[in-house]
Amino acid sequence: MSHVMNTYARLPVAFSHGQGCRITDTEGKEYLDALSGIAVSTLGHAHPKLVSVIAAQAGRMLHTSNLYRIREQELLADKLAEISGMQEIFFSNSGAEANEAAIKLARFYGHKKGIEHPTVIVMEKAFHGRTMATLSATGNRKAQAGFEPLVSGFVRVPYDDLAAIKAVAEHNQNIVAVMLEIIQGEGGIHLASLEYQKALRQLCDEHGWLLICDEVQCGMARTGKWFGYQHAGIQPDIATLAKGLGSGVPIGACMAGGKAAGLFGPGNHGSTFGGNPLVSAAALTTIETIESEGLMANAERIGALIRSLMAEALAGTAGLVEIRGHGLMIGIELDRPCGELVGKALAAGLLINVTADKVVRFLPPLIFSENDARELVDRCAPLIKEFLAA
Repeated sequence: MSHVMNTYARLPVAFSHGQGCRITDTEGKEYLDALSGIAVSTLGHAHPKLVSVIAAQAGRMLHTSNLYRIREQELLADKLAEISGMQEIFFSNSGAEANEAAIKLARFYGHKKGIEHPTVIVMEKAFHGRTMATLSATGNRKAQAGFEPLVSGFVRVPYDDLAAIKAVAEHNQNIVAVMLEIIQGEGGIHLASLEYQKALRQLCDEHGWLLICDEVQCGMARTGKWFGYQHAGIQPDIATLAKGLGSGVPIGACMAGGKAAGLFGPGNHGSTFGGNPLVSAAALTTIETIESEGLMANAERIGALIRSLMAEALAGTAGLVEIRGHGLMIGIELDRPCGELVGKALAAGLLINVTADKVVRFLPPLIFSENDARELVDRCAPLIKEFLAA
């Protein structure tokens, strides 16, 4: 019996190695990876450039702490500022920590304005993490159950509903920020409309609020642009990253600009491991490889192909609700809980998962090819049709 704490309903498989978009288990069976560690393995498995950089950096230095300057971290911060339009970056180890930093930054901003109880507007079905503050911001009662009392200072509204936010503004003078996932990943691959994003940016400007974009799952070129908010041509005050930033090494980032820049000073926040030489080198290499290999355009093209092929394969299938997504962040909503499809796909040599009970989710590596896309549809569509026909 394993001594690992029982916090996951783990599938009965262990993987030994991977190459590109393929991953092999300890019994020698190969799988097509359409999940990439939940949007983490941006460059797939064992990308030669990433392997080389990590090995070289490990041979020089793993860690020094943020008591000192870290050259690799500074280079990464400069690159993130360049591609995001932000001004300063705090590095953490995870998306939850990045979002925790964003919430602290919003509260700090509120107190600077003389607001005693700073409040952040958050969304129904949102997922921002499992720390106490990010869990409280999350719109999932199942995830919150058993951990009350939750952290106060959040007001929840329906997703993609500007009128609901305006209604809150009329009665609550403590609002300091709005926190938005451009695409809700855990919530079921729901997309905020471009019109909503633009209007929300304007509303935040009118009220002096911060706009926080949680890009933990949809950032890092997954949607066909570096960050989801760039499709609407808006600029948030805070944006958070993790998952695909280091293509497998644990790194998160809270990026600040506009009204949020320059707020934190020494002692206001920190992280022992955040942005150490190893993870910073890996993240910088991930960004450079996305650029040099044209993976941003590839994500948009292959994502559109998968959605098109899946729509064709499932046309007329009773029980199919909708196929949606952007780039290589794709959800297939069914009219019933479909968690059992994960095990069926595993048996068929395919890694996927199900979110929000009824949504089959694809999050392939950004190196996914046209042949990979066709193989994914050829393997998964029959499983969905068979499931819905039962």
